Amino acid sequence: MQRATSLERRVDAWAHRLLLGAPTSGFRAGLIEFAVFVVKQAWACVFGATLLLVIVAARFWYPPDAALARNDALTIAAVLIQVAMLVFRWESGRELWVIVLFHLTGTVMELFKTDVGSWAYAADGFLRIGGVPLFSGFMYAAVGSYMVRVYRLFDLGFTRYPQRWMTAILAIAIYVNFFAHHWWWDARWILLAAVIVLWLPTVMHARIWRRTIRIPLLVVFVGVAVFIYLAENIGTWAGAWAYPDQAAGWQPVSPSKLSSWFLLMIISVVLVAWVYPPQVPAAILHGERAASLR
Repeated sequence: MQRATSLERRVDAWAHRLLLGAPTSGFRAGLIEFAVFVVKQAWACVFGATLLLVIVAARFWYPPDAALARNDALTIAAVLIQVAMLVFRWESGRELWVIVLFHLTGTVMELFKTDVGSWAYAADGFLRIGGVPLFSGFMYAAVGSYMVRVYRLFDLGFTRYPQRWMTAILAIAIYVNFFAHHWWWDARWILLAAVIVLWLPTVMHARIWRRTIRIPLLVVFVGVAVFIYLAENIGTWAGAWAYPDQAAGWQPVSPSKLSSWFLLMIISVVLVAWVYPPQVPAAILHGERAASLR
């Protein structure tokens, strides 16, 4: 396992001992691979899932008359989760830089979006900047955490990945459009088309355990955006924030937000790619070198 934390290396060694002698083909082998896939995905989501559980728990059990405002309690809980991720070596210091950067870019966008009325938070607590409670940035950090963790847990490799400078320009354009479309033309559909053009040829190679699966990267992007959208529905239902059409009572988040999350996720992908430059899988790279020597 490349780039794993010390804890993950120990867990990986234990899992290999446990699965030693497991069948290499047939139904049981496929079931084991699927189980490993689910466990790795769950581990990659640990930051976001824990934060979401805290938000839901606060909706049910946090006293409305508590001396500490609920938003402040959520912020403190988010900080403690992040500290635990580092102390227990669930996350490396190198990855923290990406998460912090995504946290900051998300917070800046939150300040603007709440100011123009795109969504709103409860107006309580002291741990806030303007109308934005500080725990909101950790929700963006959760997306960044998932991205960096899934990269190493599945030892991701890519074929035909676009030039990183091109992806960086597109990510900047996406971020600017989140602000600019409020007073200018919304370019999201052009940006979505640009994402498709850049990443359409790209195939992701993910090592599960014994098997490596190959998936078009755009399909992965769509899947991640859908899961973020589902988490957003849970977050708004739990009262963490609300869109204007939810002010009179909760209703599912508009499916149009899927395109927003898809584009925002691209920013996270680009940030992670600057920390972990996309690599061609070793087996393919060695094959290409062998072919060139013939």
